[in-house]
Amino acid sequence: MPITSVTSDAKALTLTIVADYPVPVERLWAAYADPRQLERFWGPVEWPATFTRHDMAVGGRSEYYMTGPDGTKAGGWFKFLDVQPLKRIEVEDGFSDEHGQPNPDMPTMRMVFAFSATPTGSRFESTTWFPSAEAMEELIKMGMMEGMRSAMSQLDAVLMEG
Repeated sequence: MPITSVTSDAKALTLTIVADYPVPVERLWAAYADPRQLERFWGPVEWPATFTRHDMAVGGRSEYYMTGPDGTKAGGWFKFLDVQPLKRIEVEDGFSDEHGQPNPDMPTMRMVFAFSATPTGSRFESTTWFPSAEAMEELIKMGMMEGMRSAMSQLDAVLMEG
């Protein structure tokens, strides 16, 4: 697994994941830019994602749902706040209700994905900012850290397919 560190900071209300991959930044970026590739690793192994929209531009939106082993669907979305090709993606990330609309009963987060070249390939750093300690605790209890680890464990295979 390419994840080199997972750091949770309760004072800063952040969760940071760093991963290194033996591919150029362009290849890593392409996996996030293409919804068909993204859906192969966005959800945990047991909850694969299906993207119904992926407008990766400032002001654009992504909409998706994850399907559990019993057929249960859980929706999500992100709004793109900043997109710097091959360098950075910043999104507001949240949950959707059964109609695909933002779920006001669940917290939203801000996430920044940073891409950089390394001597052996590329580095991906994801930092999530939570709106409150309660929201951070709630999402971690829901399995967010385990879910992110599971999801990212699938990225190697996607990247190797070129």
